[in-house]
Amino acid sequence: MNISIATTADIPELNKLINSAYRGESSKKGWTTEAHLLDGVRTDEKSLAAIISATGATLLACRNEAGSITGCVYLQKETGTFYLGMLTVSPSLQAAGIGGRLLQYAETFVRNNYCSNITMTVVSVRHELIAWYERHGYAKTGETRPFPTDPAFGIPKQTLEFVVMKKKLSDE
Repeated sequence: MNISIATTADIPELNKLINSAYRGESSKKGWTTEAHLLDGVRTDEKSLAAIISATGATLLACRNEAGSITGCVYLQKETGTFYLGMLTVSPSLQAAGIGGRLLQYAETFVRNNYCSNITMTVVSVRHELIAWYERHGYAKTGETRPFPTDPAFGIPKQTLEFVVMKKKLSDE
């Protein structure tokens, strides 16, 4: 497993991976699907290009021995913290430890960039995912945020909101 910073050349493969892990029938092969919560796509190539080119943003790609992207995670430097999002693992490879290794790599990246806090938002009804992050040291802050109304992020099948989670890395 090799983790490196994604480039614009990776966008088509990343787009396919992310959408396959979160939406549609293919996502149901893994445990992180949002297909029961949202219709539409999770992202598109234009949004990924914006992420890769944004100031303070890093998209890490995990590759297998053949060089195929099997996972990714997005980090955005903010004031006093890094925002972590779009932690993705191919549905057929979920529960094999790739997500945990990506998370660990992301935390090392944040420390190496002289920051000790990571925040994220998780859809509040994704109880298994919240529990997974809690097992990795993240805690709910008590803050909630509304789910975006932009259909480019997905079309909710029910009322959704985010819970904000945080981890302080310096206490490890």
